[in-house]
Amino acid sequence: MSKKIDSKAEKLSIGEIKHHIFLCAEPSSDKCCRREDGIKSWMYLKKKVAENKLSGKGGVFITKANCLKLCDKGPIAVVYPEGIWYHSVTPKVIDKIIEKHIFEGKPYKKKQIKK
Repeated sequence: MSKKIDSKAEKLSIGEIKHHIFLCAEPSSDKCCRREDGIKSWMYLKKKVAENKLSGKGGVFITKANCLKLCDKGPIAVVYPEGIWYHSVTPKVIDKIIEKHIFEGKPYKKKQIKK
């Protein structure tokens, strides 16, 4: 590995991330959700992670994705390490995912995509 990437990885504490949330926030097509809705959810997710002090060492890492390939009932999110997928991820649903999944350790079943 290069020193540069090792330094960045250390700064982000990637070895200690508890959850990683990917959110389809800028869909390639309006089949999934309107781009504006995706951006609204992304901005809200960033705000809630900051407000709840979830980022940083041992916390929640978030990544904005272009497309998660389901292209229906978006925005779509996936939370790792559990690999739980959610549909219709509006700001209201983000609150529930943070409450149920992140804080309580239980998936938010109402918007969970069945495996």
